[in-house]
Amino acid sequence: MSVSTHVLDSVSGRPAAGVAVRLFAGEELAGEGVTDADGRCRPAEGVTAPGAHRLVFATGPWFAGQGRDTFYPEVVLTFDVREPTEHHHVPLLLAPFAYSTYRGS
Repeated sequence: MSVSTHVLDSVSGRPAAGVAVRLFAGEELAGEGVTDADGRCRPAEGVTAPGAHRLVFATGPWFAGQGRDTFYPEVVLTFDVREPTEHHHVPLLLAPFAYSTYRGS
């Protein structure tokens, strides 16, 4: 399974570069990374077991680095892997007081 994400700052309409991202398979850290200039990150490549996985975004430090407050110092997105050989793309649309996500392609 490979996992990718794309973080967009929905207030500015720009990619959110420099957001630290960690991926957990159950309680085990499966990968980590930082979003690039286009807001993209691939914290894990390879095959893993089916089950619950979590992407944890360090949004508090990212907002603080921009001199902005946020209600969400961390965003945790939990998703279920049913086909371990498939690619999973999980984007995050981010604002200081709201966020949304969806299953991407």
